[in-house]
Amino acid sequence: MILILSSDDDVHAHHVMQHIAQRGHSATLLNLADFPKDAHLIFEAGQPSSRRLMQYRGQTIDLSKVSSVWWRRPQPYGMNPDVTDPVLDHFAIREVDEAIQGLWLTLDADWINVPGRDQDASRKAWQLDVARAVGLTMPRTLITTDPDAARAFVAKEGVDRTIYKPFQGSEDAWRETRLLKAEELDKIDAVKYAPVIFQEYIEATCDLRVTVVGDQIFAAAIDSQKAAYRVDFRMDMNVTITPTTLAPETVAGIRKLMKALDLTYGAIDFRRRPNGEEVFLEINPAGQWLFVEDQTGQSISKAVADCLIDRARTDNIPRLTHPLLNTIPGPQPAPAVRSDQTVAAR
Repeated sequence: MILILSSDDDVHAHHVMQHIAQRGHSATLLNLADFPKDAHLIFEAGQPSSRRLMQYRGQTIDLSKVSSVWWRRPQPYGMNPDVTDPVLDHFAIREVDEAIQGLWLTLDADWINVPGRDQDASRKAWQLDVARAVGLTMPRTLITTDPDAARAFVAKEGVDRTIYKPFQGSEDAWRETRLLKAEELDKIDAVKYAPVIFQEYIEATCDLRVTVVGDQIFAAAIDSQKAAYRVDFRMDMNVTITPTTLAPETVAGIRKLMKALDLTYGAIDFRRRPNGEEVFLEINPAGQWLFVEDQTGQSISKAVADCLIDRARTDNIPRLTHPLLNTIPGPQPAPAVRSDQTVAAR
């Protein structure tokens, strides 16, 4: 059984489900925004045949039969509005998260991506450090809450030669990557309120979106320098996107990066300098790809569907070693779920 954890309006999930259906398989989409308000969990422990059920929208999902899971974009839990006391509401959220995160660890399934690895890989500081370690070229970067350190970095890079950006955006507080202007220097003390990412500005002939699905690498060139806003192509999606070929050293670095981060899927952004050098910017373990697929014809949706199907077992033979335990280096047991490893987008 294939399980997809995402939202009802996720067009990427629905595209993949169509490809799964075309291959004669089926997938179930589970929206955690329904839980626990409009869904119920039944989890029995203590023996292999114990029930792991989710009663959801008039159906019962037998989670013990799940063998392939896509951790696409899980939504925040839908808490019951009857709980109005903030203290009790916080307690309930923690209890829900503990139960659900523990449940995922019990599934005898392959994940795209393993939840903890997915969330770790989305951390900008970590992914930048790993990218450097595997040999990818990357911009000079400063993450700081110190105004003096920020001013020193800008002085070295130069005004109009420094970009700044947030760690992550949300629908109600989304911020694009911006080029620092001279008139913004008097606002730099604001970094003391929350850390900011500063980087050298990379002159480019184009941006690159590299989508990795298992062993497949789909590289596309985005003609961002002809867009209305050349710093961040997301501000003007009326751009030409074409398939491209990456330098061998970039491909090698990408494979090392995916292995080091323990990811099956990732959407990676690069910039290609005028001299051809490809500079790593960031990786999104749940990044979008349809805007690339629509223009390039690259079969990314099919690749994701194939990967989920190939990982879904039709037998009921349990694995000798739990797949999540296989990802933990060394002899130590599986670590407890950290308090910050909550559902994505919370």
